[in-house]
Amino acid sequence: MIHQYIERNTSEVRNEKIFGDRIVNFIYSDAKENIEVLYNAAISARMSALLGHINFTLPFGNLLTGSKRLMKELGINFAECVDAGSNLNNARKIFERKIKYWECRPMSQDHGVVVSPADANMLVGSFLDSSRIFLKNKFFSYEEMFASNEKHDDKNKWLDEFKNGDFAIFRLTPEKYHYNHAPVSGRVLDIYEISGAYHSCNPTAIIHAVTPLSKNKRVVTIIDTDVEGGTCIGLVAMIEVVALMIGDIVQCYSDHQYEAPQDVIAGMFVSKGQPKSLYRPGSSTDVIVFQKNKIKFCDDIINNMYRMDARSRFSQGFGRPLVETSVTVRSTIAYRRTEK
Repeated sequence: MIHQYIERNTSEVRNEKIFGDRIVNFIYSDAKENIEVLYNAAISARMSALLGHINFTLPFGNLLTGSKRLMKELGINFAECVDAGSNLNNARKIFERKIKYWECRPMSQDHGVVVSPADANMLVGSFLDSSRIFLKNKFFSYEEMFASNEKHDDKNKWLDEFKNGDFAIFRLTPEKYHYNHAPVSGRVLDIYEISGAYHSCNPTAIIHAVTPLSKNKRVVTIIDTDVEGGTCIGLVAMIEVVALMIGDIVQCYSDHQYEAPQDVIAGMFVSKGQPKSLYRPGSSTDVIVFQKNKIKFCDDIINNMYRMDARSRFSQGFGRPLVETSVTVRSTIAYRRTEK
């Protein structure tokens, strides 16, 4: 089945070129019930690292996996890149490329807007059952997302803070620029890693695996935006989720372009639109969670979700069609809500 999304700038329906679709279809097919060992191995950290190393680092990897051909088909715009195209001579360098975001990804100067953390295909939802975009426990388990075991019992406090809030999911496909940028301005209250599996972010995997985004390894960053210079929309959780062939999430915040990158720690101030982290490499997902009644998502993104002229794999098992919108990093995706 094809998977389509809406190109935001043109409102046109586009076909997504699914990377490794045959492999993902096999891993998440009914066969996994009969070959449990294979399934568990496929989503393990060791296998994900091995696949990533073969595909993105070894000289023959792109020939074995077809990534060289895929990169050509996907049409990456090397004119946006900081490094010359001749230096981006393997898949890893391409996926970890830096772009001139200050020129090619303009950002609104309105202090009250929330921006996309990535070049990604985006869906939005709410944990409030009376909301038009109610999608509780479709892509992830709310309770598991912030703390999945006894080691993180002290993080359960964040569940109360974000109860009945809204969320946005940003699915970074392999050809995308893989730096994450801060979606808001504010002070970091907490940042911690939760171990987990390496499920693919292919739509087929998301449908067939049970709440996969809260099963995967992830980094949770809690940002207080109600501070001087902040976006003033309460607390915001930015959750960076690894996926198949992702080796690591590197925290490398820069105040100016990509200069003097530093680890993200509690107490530091992050500015909206600045690089925060890097996925190494492959495909991955960002989840941004907001407190109740703090933001309003852009109308076009919500309306695109229910368009009937696009064929989305997220129509299966979700009870209604859900169509993604392709957004660019630093573009406006939500506004500060003024009414309660």
